[in-house]
Amino acid sequence: MTQPSQDAPSAKRFSLIRLWPVALFLAVLWAFFAFELDKYLSFEALRENRAFLTEWTAANRGLAVLVYMAIYTVVVAFSLPGGAVMTISGGFLFGPFLATPVTVIAATLGASLLFLAARTALGDQLRARAGPAMRNMEAGFRENELSYMFVLRLVPLFPFFVVNLAPAFLGVSLRNYVIATFFGIIPGTLVYVLVGNGLGAVFDAGGTPDLTIIFKPEILLPILGLAALALIPVIYKRIQGARA
Repeated sequence: MTQPSQDAPSAKRFSLIRLWPVALFLAVLWAFFAFELDKYLSFEALRENRAFLTEWTAANRGLAVLVYMAIYTVVVAFSLPGGAVMTISGGFLFGPFLATPVTVIAATLGASLLFLAARTALGDQLRARAGPAMRNMEAGFRENELSYMFVLRLVPLFPFFVVNLAPAFLGVSLRNYVIATFFGIIPGTLVYVLVGNGLGAVFDAGGTPDLTIIFKPEILLPILGLAALALIPVIYKRIQGARA
C-alpha cells in the first residue's frame, strides 16, 4: 500500500503560512476604515490641531520626528490613503531641510516592507504560474531593472502603491528596489515638502494645499527629464545590441 506523501501537507501548511502578510494587510486596512482613522490623515485634522502639533513638535522635536517616521512607514507599508497629506504635514512641522530626508527614509522603509511582504506571500507563486508573455516581460524588466525602477519612481503618473507592489512580482532585487525608491522619490517629496513649508499661510487664508502642483509644467517637465536620463542605459544597450 502506498504511503501518503509527507511533503503535501507540509507544502500546504507552508503556502498558508506564507499568506500571513496578506491577512495582516487586510486586517489593518479594515481596522483603518472601520475605526475611521482616515479622518486623522486629512488637512482638516491638521488645521484643527495646528496649534497643538506645532507646540508639541517644538518641545519634543526628536520624538516628533520618530513618531512622524513611524506613522509614515505604516501608511506606506499598508497602502493607506494620506501619503501626500503626511508629506505636506512633514514640511509644515519640520521644515524642508529636515522633512525631506526623514520622509524619504520612512517612505523607502515602508515601501520595502510592502515589497518583501508581497514577494514572500505571492511573488513566487505568481511567477511560477506566469505564462510566456509574463516571463518575457519579467526578463526584459530585470535586464534594466534599476533604470526602469527609477522611471517608475520619478514619473508621478503611476500610483505609489502600484509601484511598490509590481516589482515584487517581476523579480526585482531588493537592493535595486531600495536604491531606486530612495533616490527616485526625492524630487516629488521635495515638491510636497515645500508646499507644506508654506501651509501656515494657506491655512491663514482659509485655503487648502494644491495636491496637483506636481503636474504643473514647470515642475513636471524637469522630473520627466530626470526620468529620460534614467532611460539612457536602456537606450544605449538597445543601440549596442542592434549593432552587434
